[in-house]
Amino acid sequence: MPADTNANGDIFGGWVMSRMDQAGGIAGVERAQGRVVTVAVDAMTFIQPMKVGDVLSVYTRVIHVGRTSMKIAIEAWATRFRTDITEKVTDATFTFVAIDEDGRPVPVPPQPDGA
Repeated sequence: MPADTNANGDIFGGWVMSRMDQAGGIAGVERAQGRVVTVAVDAMTFIQPMKVGDVLSVYTRVIHVGRTSMKIAIEAWATRFRTDITEKVTDATFTFVAIDEDGRPVPVPPQPDGA
């Protein structure tokens, strides 16, 4: 949408980052089997701009699980408007912490067998 773009027609990086945070949160909730919060973003690199009309795809991978935290690698890819061209636009590592209903950190459960 126009409110999400700069004068050059590029999507704001913060909009892309927000979608990455949402996808990472979904992956974190699935792994923690409960609520998570974002506590850090490491080494976010913007490689290519997102343009109006591009389709954004976001991919996540849990790369480390600590006692209460998880590091999740997140990549954002753009399929360019009216083409079959897909390019990576950014990547980062997000850290999420599992929390209880009161917002206090809780242990991440062990990985279920066979997963």
